[in-house]
Amino acid sequence: MDYRKTAQEILDKVGGSKNIVSAAHCATRLRLVIADNSKADKTAIENVDGVKGVFEASGQLQIILGTGTVNKVFDEFISIAGITASSKAEAKEAAAQKQNVFMRAIKLLGDIFVPIIPAIV
Repeated sequence: MDYRKTAQEILDKVGGSKNIVSAAHCATRLRLVIADNSKADKTAIENVDGVKGVFEASGQLQIILGTGTVNKVFDEFISIAGITASSKAEAKEAAAQKQNVFMRAIKLLGDIFVPIIPAIV
């Protein structure tokens, strides 16, 4: 697989580097926070060589590439896009800023009550 070509195709299909707020990755996924989700063509991204799936979660566009592959594609991606890598915490914070007021309120309640559930049970 040509990692640079895969990274370039993903970049083109998410609307270019100006449409990316932050980029990070975990063990299997490229996690992008996109400025304008309407510019990202999820169906086209799924058809890129090496991409195993695409979905949105927690304000992030998550592109499943698989273990080992994601590291190499990510390195090429940030190089081509001319952006710096974000930590997972920075990507989560950027994604949280994109959420509407209701979703932020639900997340706040979850952050408050989830830690005390073991004490209640």
